[in-house]
Amino acid sequence: MDRELLAKAKSLGFSDRQIAHLTQRTEDEIRAERHELGLLPGFRLVDTCAAEFEAYTPYYYSSHDRGDDEASPSDTKKVMILGGGPNRIGQGIEFDYCCVHAAFALKEEGLESLMVNSNPETVSTDYDTSDKLFFEPLTLEDVLHIYDREKCWGAIAQFGGQTPLNLALGLQANGVNIIGTSPQSIERAEDREMFADMLHKLDIPQPPNGLAINEAEALEASAKLSYPVLVRPSFVLGGRAMQIVYSDDELRQYMRTAVEASPERPVLVDKFLEDAIEVDVDCIADVGLYDDPADATVVIGGMLEHVEFAGVHSGDAAMVLPPHTLSPELMDTLRSYSDAMARELKVTGLMNVQYAIKDSVVYVLEVNPRASRTVPFVSKAIGRPLAKLAAKVMTGRTLKELGFTEELTPKYWAVKESVFPFNRFHGQDILLSPEMKSTGEVMGLDTDLGTAYAKSQMAAGGSLPLEGRVFVSVSDAHKAEVAGLAKRFADLGFKLVSTTGTATVLAEAGLEVESVPKLAEGRPNTLDLLKNNEIQLVINTPSGQAPRVDEIKIRTTAVYTNTPIMTTIGSAKAAAEGIAALKQNGYGVQPLQEYL
Repeated sequence: MDRELLAKAKSLGFSDRQIAHLTQRTEDEIRAERHELGLLPGFRLVDTCAAEFEAYTPYYYSSHDRGDDEASPSDTKKVMILGGGPNRIGQGIEFDYCCVHAAFALKEEGLESLMVNSNPETVSTDYDTSDKLFFEPLTLEDVLHIYDREKCWGAIAQFGGQTPLNLALGLQANGVNIIGTSPQSIERAEDREMFADMLHKLDIPQPPNGLAINEAEALEASAKLSYPVLVRPSFVLGGRAMQIVYSDDELRQYMRTAVEASPERPVLVDKFLEDAIEVDVDCIADVGLYDDPADATVVIGGMLEHVEFAGVHSGDAAMVLPPHTLSPELMDTLRSYSDAMARELKVTGLMNVQYAIKDSVVYVLEVNPRASRTVPFVSKAIGRPLAKLAAKVMTGRTLKELGFTEELTPKYWAVKESVFPFNRFHGQDILLSPEMKSTGEVMGLDTDLGTAYAKSQMAAGGSLPLEGRVFVSVSDAHKAEVAGLAKRFADLGFKLVSTTGTATVLAEAGLEVESVPKLAEGRPNTLDLLKNNEIQLVINTPSGQAPRVDEIKIRTTAVYTNTPIMTTIGSAKAAAEGIAALKQNGYGVQPLQEYL
């Protein structure tokens, strides 16, 4: 391949990686050859004034075609912020929020901020967010072009979700100064064996687990752990292809259809802790700025207790800050474990830890030494901009200098609820799982927990009813709890409706309940009542791992008729408390600033 052909390929938009694949070489070899031949892209200014006026907006894209290079680097110390690229479920606006706050923080520190992102719909790509915006794909080739051209001092990779993190080691190998937590520490937290070694060293428990690179190894690991197990690929965001399996047949199906396992990308097999309480902890640390980790500061930003039991992805779960059922001893354990892991990983910036608590034992599920999707929520709830503080820490400022050294616990309740797109996807079952499905989130604030939860439901588009009929149908696993839950709704003045199995349990508990036929047994059935707006709330927990067709029809019809629906016992109990609070006190509204 001569210079002319390589130049033509680049002009037509072929990446170094594509050319390497076609010529059976490596991306590094192609990049080295391009540099040797002087085939470097130029940067053009986007004409935001459509040629009517001269455009001064520092908004660039690269081109390998001949023409003027309109990017003129300044002598100011520069930091590049890597965005998340196109938004998709699991990686979206929350990470963009962190990137925007990082740009603001760099300005405050007198540094020039360069944003690299390719999504026109986000705030990070507004022309006035950063000093310069490069509208480029998040690839090794494109990021290196900008970094070298602008002679950057450093790059921030921990604010844009998994996409920039996947680039961090490659960028570092090519001379990029990744500021904040080192790519090696991030790798240590994401690599299952290195992570297990770290927890063993710190004497912190994790659920029993194993690794598998093929179907036989997965079956062997599951036999040791006993079902149910949680299976997932390595290095994912949003819980993609993550599943709870209950049998060998389900596991075989998963290994054959859901993932491609390899020695570099093993499948993780964890013992699934049923009915465990899940907690997210966000913290900020400046450990990498000190020679001795003991001198550093680690501050808990917020602890969020999930309303649903473990097994629902943290991006989908409703959460309460501060935790509403945990003892002070358990909360101290969460603080202690988070502090120890932040110091061991030399975290410089943000860190998120997901815990599961079962039988008063705290287990670590995973650690992410980066910004998490709960950072914007926690920042608003406590009134301190965690992402902005973290960006300043990455540039060398200590938390003591920034005046943030103590955990802040609000004197009110903040409830995070997720917003789902189910009404856009006809026939899609709405059951929550380890795979993330939500496309947004809302906040409910109040000094009363029930009212805060009710506000979060209003904001998410499913206002809780104050009267009417509640349809209750739960799995056999929840039959023991359902009578107490149904009695709570009956005491609040609701009439109970149920299918035969659950109705029998409620009647035996002395509750008055209207029994309706199953869908195939007669009419009017549950679907008829929903379509006629004769049911105001649905409580329906799945009867098993493979959902029954009747259940899916009931849940999807509830969505289409805008009937609030609870698919876990935890959310149903929270709904009862919310309704009780609204009936007793109503609710008031005040600005976030007044709470703070």
